[in-house]
Amino acid sequence: MLLAHATRLLVAATLFGLGAVAQAAGFTLTSATIKPNALLTEAQVFNGFGCTGKNVSPALSWRGAPAGTQSFAVTVYDPDAPTGSGWWHWVAFNIPASTTELPEGAGTADGKALPAGTVQGRTDFGAPGFGGACPPKGDKPHRYIFTVHALKTDKIEVPADASAALVGFMINANRIGKASFTARYGR
Repeated sequence: MLLAHATRLLVAATLFGLGAVAQAAGFTLTSATIKPNALLTEAQVFNGFGCTGKNVSPALSWRGAPAGTQSFAVTVYDPDAPTGSGWWHWVAFNIPASTTELPEGAGTADGKALPAGTVQGRTDFGAPGFGGACPPKGDKPHRYIFTVHALKTDKIEVPADASAALVGFMINANRIGKASFTARYGR
């Protein structure tokens, strides 16, 4: 009897989980600045660490957020960075649920072009704001994963100097959907 009840709970949880995935299936992220699988341009390359780019965050637009979305977070992550843990290039969160796009250049350190209430976390460059691509010379092109996360909370509460890993933990704990695309860059 207990096993039958546990089996029914497992089936219900699985079906609920599949429903949540199906609900988020239409959630998409696009950019007028970057096409999926394309090479990043000088505009999205970091200016420092031996790189000479413009360090401008791309325009991002999303559609089809899952029901129940109360806020968004945007992340840019390089899983190929030779750190053992990848590299966080941008972490923006507490983006109001009414937002469906960020303009090119919104990721400046002062965040003035971001929607009111948006917070930018500290990246692996050590400061808030968008930090462009800058892989080591001679490495194969790195992948840069641009993601918008739909969250079930209107605010993520973390200390002002929280690491990208802590913000990422809170994003994952509150995520109900996500949409991503990947671009590449090497030098």
